[in-house]
Amino acid sequence: MEPEKIKAVYFVGAGGIGMSALIRYYLSKGKKVGGYDKTPSALTEQLIEEGAEIHYEDDAKLIPAVYLDPATTLIVYTPAVPDSHTELNYFRSNGFTILKRAQVLGEITHESKGLCIAGTHGKTTTSSMIAHLLKQSHVDCNAFLGGILKNYDSNLLLSSTSDLTVIEADEYDRSFHWLYPYMAVITSADPDHLDIYGTPEAYRESFEKFTSLTRPDGCLIMRKGIDITPCLQAGTQLYTYSATEGGDFHADNIRIANGEILFDFIGPDITIRDIPLGVPVKVNIENGIAAMATGHLNGMTPEELKRGMATFAGPKRRFDFYLKREDIVLIDDYAHHPAELRESILSVKELYTGKKVTGIFQPHLYSRTRDFAPEFAESLSLLDEIILLDIYPAREEPIPGVTSQLIFDQITIPNKTLCPKEELLPLLRKGSYGVVLMAGAGDIDRLVEPVKQLLEK
Repeated sequence: MEPEKIKAVYFVGAGGIGMSALIRYYLSKGKKVGGYDKTPSALTEQLIEEGAEIHYEDDAKLIPAVYLDPATTLIVYTPAVPDSHTELNYFRSNGFTILKRAQVLGEITHESKGLCIAGTHGKTTTSSMIAHLLKQSHVDCNAFLGGILKNYDSNLLLSSTSDLTVIEADEYDRSFHWLYPYMAVITSADPDHLDIYGTPEAYRESFEKFTSLTRPDGCLIMRKGIDITPCLQAGTQLYTYSATEGGDFHADNIRIANGEILFDFIGPDITIRDIPLGVPVKVNIENGIAAMATGHLNGMTPEELKRGMATFAGPKRRFDFYLKREDIVLIDDYAHHPAELRESILSVKELYTGKKVTGIFQPHLYSRTRDFAPEFAESLSLLDEIILLDIYPAREEPIPGVTSQLIFDQITIPNKTLCPKEELLPLLRKGSYGVVLMAGAGDIDRLVEPVKQLLEK
């Protein structure tokens, strides 16, 4: 469908964080925007306030008339919606133009210079950093993010002057193959989503295919040591980066003390001393190097890079401090893969040396729990104490024999508890805590506020 013919856009699965950025984008363009989501949330309620029409029952009769003309209505859906979905099938059988979220983002990268950030973990923080760095500089940008950036209280940033568009490139369902990056960043490629890919090899091949999509006049910025072989077009530049392992862009003179982190940024033609991390977590040094490299290659000045890093507040649910007192600290983190969980725990332990660290973890997906139970157990065993919740199923049906017990039995620390979600608060009342890290990609975030209130007392 030609963009100028689109009068209305209807979203099947409107409440996802990635979908909501597109909803806001089309609202900003003056389109009628509506959709369906399975459950109400703070985000869907906010979207309704901003002008979207959203309902929560899968029934084609509930679709408002303004969205029923195939000639003027674009349908956008998320792969998380099942094929049996009534409304989606109504649109399919009535000649509507139906696109995945990733296809819409792909169209946007053809119309602008896409800065596309991929990776098993680190992509939301890195893309948010890049967006903030550019936004507060003379370069500016548009951005579609996978998290609510606290500096702007939004996951969508728009510009009337810049042709750069920051996009979080999602590997789930091979979505990122629809993109056409001007610059691509790959933060990590640890196997995940094996329910889709089947094997770690197929997962890695998917990232290699992503590298081949980068424009010949652009570049790939890849973390040093990632187990993928880039397949670049003639003319596409390759840069490597790391925090401490060298590469074209890297950190030097790292100082971690009193809850603060400073480092020097080193590149092929640039050195910036004493950069303070706005979100002082060790893993953010590496994310910051990738973000600063991207900003530098797009013309940001050293002063803008340094100021941007210092003022970056982070996306919500990415190492989010809810309590930061001398006696008690509460952190909420989206970590849901064993490798990022390990990084998160090690970052906390380094930031708060000598304090007892208690983890509250909610596994996400039956398939991921089945595929990575030993690795989850190994990461969680780095804690001083672990409270393990039941699996959050998201889009999946239960798998026989797969419960949190699979992880629990392999955790090696003695101080471990398996706990149903509804029993968490009574359990916490009985303990004493120094640093509490809540982690997971499910609905554990809804428990953060009650846990905070309990710990404050």
